Amino acid sequence: MKASLQDSLQRLLNSADIRLNGSRPWDVQVHNSGLYKRAIAGGSLGVGEAYMDGWWDCRRLDDMLTRVFMAQIDHKLVGNLRILLKMASTKIINPQTLRRAFVVGQRHYDLGNDLYEAMLDSRLTYSCGYWKTAKDLDQAQTAKLDLICRKLDLKPGMALLDIGCGWGSLMAYAAEKYKVKATGVTVSSQQADYIKKRYKHLPISVRLADYRTLSGQFDRIASVGMFEHVGAKNYQTFMKVAERCLKDDGLFLLHTIGSSTPHFGTDPWIDKYIFPNSLIPAASMITKAYEGKFVMEDWQNFGPDYDKTLQAWHKNFNKAWPQLKGMYDERFRRMWNFYLMASMAQFRTRKLQLWQIVLSKDQPQRYDAPR
Repeated sequence: MKASLQDSLQRLLNSADIRLNGSRPWDVQVHNSGLYKRAIAGGSLGVGEAYMDGWWDCRRLDDMLTRVFMAQIDHKLVGNLRILLKMASTKIINPQTLRRAFVVGQRHYDLGNDLYEAMLDSRLTYSCGYWKTAKDLDQAQTAKLDLICRKLDLKPGMALLDIGCGWGSLMAYAAEKYKVKATGVTVSSQQADYIKKRYKHLPISVRLADYRTLSGQFDRIASVGMFEHVGAKNYQTFMKVAERCLKDDGLFLLHTIGSSTPHFGTDPWIDKYIFPNSLIPAASMITKAYEGKFVMEDWQNFGPDYDKTLQAWHKNFNKAWPQLKGMYDERFRRMWNFYLMASMAQFRTRKLQLWQIVLSKDQPQRYDAPR
């Protein structure tokens, strides 16, 4: 039985030129023969968990996963009926209800500020950098923040709303460089506490709340790396909130990971271990949500820059591991590396994109987007 399962897995991997126990950097080294059953029966969830448990390794995991995605093996290795039914159920139920809003904050963003301080740039910007002229992560993130501010045409005294504000990097940069007043909302208690302590000298306020509870009027709105947690059944609601909170002459910038094709469920391993209740939107899902509410002024894709950003995070994380391992175990280290390198492979193969979309309420003047 084990031999036939091994043969089945090898046949799948042949299309990507990956060998089990081969000698090349992208070949899989098997440490536990139970991997074969776990992979065939569990799909990406089984493969990811087996990696976390040390059942297999690969010298260049990012290269191996890039080959897997290029050959679309992930579509063929889907797992058992229980996993398929769970993925399909997201078309019927709403996994991102108001009651579930804080789950991703508690399970991902509240893992520990020490982790994110070690991995991210000096401002703790947990989204794709802009590497057009940047030479390192800090430069790339500063360039991204400035690009957003320029696209929003920020002026001194304006009121900026940041939906999903993270650790406050955009709000702080906009307040310091463009002299605006900023309000942020997050579902992470650690992010909110961090902002209140680090930026108490700036005209910034933060609320621990779901976006659906927002009110007030703002000159500009930004949402950076948060739309991935909204969910298809809530896209219309999200856009209604943005429309309600944006002044008639305002601009709204949406920065989000995007998928080339529509999906209504997320990868089972990502859902269980990294981003619970997440969903990557397709372009058609976004445009349908803002139709009748906003005019699209600009749409920029710099998805390949996310590969560079993830590589920098991966390097920082592993460099800091000697200091972090007292707080996180070896299984977490493997899980986090799998997450970062699988994400690299998704952007490298263009399965995932990074979009910045500028929306308005039908401005009469021409809009020229900075680059």
